Amino acid sequence: MSFGTEWGWGTEMNEARTMLDLYIDHGGNFVDTANVYTNGSSEKMLGECLGEKRQQIVLSTKYTMNTHPGDPNGGGNHRKSMVRSVETSLQRLKTDYIDLLYLHMWDDTTPVEEILRAMDDLVRAGKVLYVGMSDTPAWQISRMQAIADLRGWSPLVALQIEYNLIERTTERELIPMANEMGLGVVPFSPLSNGLLSGKYSREDYLNKSGSTGFQGSRKTALETLGKFTERNMEIVDEVKKLPLKFKSLLRKSRLPGFSPSRP
Repeated sequence: MSFGTEWGWGTEMNEARTMLDLYIDHGGNFVDTANVYTNGSSEKMLGECLGEKRQQIVLSTKYTMNTHPGDPNGGGNHRKSMVRSVETSLQRLKTDYIDLLYLHMWDDTTPVEEILRAMDDLVRAGKVLYVGMSDTPAWQISRMQAIADLRGWSPLVALQIEYNLIERTTERELIPMANEMGLGVVPFSPLSNGLLSGKYSREDYLNKSGSTGFQGSRKTALETLGKFTERNMEIVDEVKKLPLKFKSLLRKSRLPGFSPSRP
């Protein structure tokens, strides 16, 4: 999501290439992006950086978000949006097929049969290998999986959800549903968009800019997502205490090999 700088923050091409090469050289084999990330630059940069390593990677992208301002058909979950997005993603990623295509976000409008049949058509055409869901209610996903099974259409194989110490609501329905319906859970934002890294302080929480959107800075993006709350900052404060607690435990331990001075 941060490959590209069109939103006013992110990663330049050379740094992105270095990060990707290090990831692959150390055994990484799954890369996720979306048609809307950095206005399409994320997909373009991945297409440039992967090159001959494309076949080593399980490459996933997402469709739904409107990337054509002013065009009511430029986004949504319907067939036209899906096909248009996939064709554009294939060009940007410089590949003949997408390993995993996600529906990015539920639009509360498109019939599930239209979505599933369009996904199945793309799989049968060889442009997509597998399909999955992101940011969609559990009852809709379970319903779709049952319909796909009944009709003999391509089954949903993956569920992308935010899951971290701040966002755990997925434990109630989505993760149990995925386990029951045979969906692999692909968590995103394990550090809650950087909030759990400790890089943002209570001063950032108290001095919110009031800006909206993802452009300008990552902090603006966090504000737009509603991440700066008293509850979330309390969780961050507790996470920051963990290194000190861990060092204290190491000092008390007499097991060989432990060194409190080492990180």
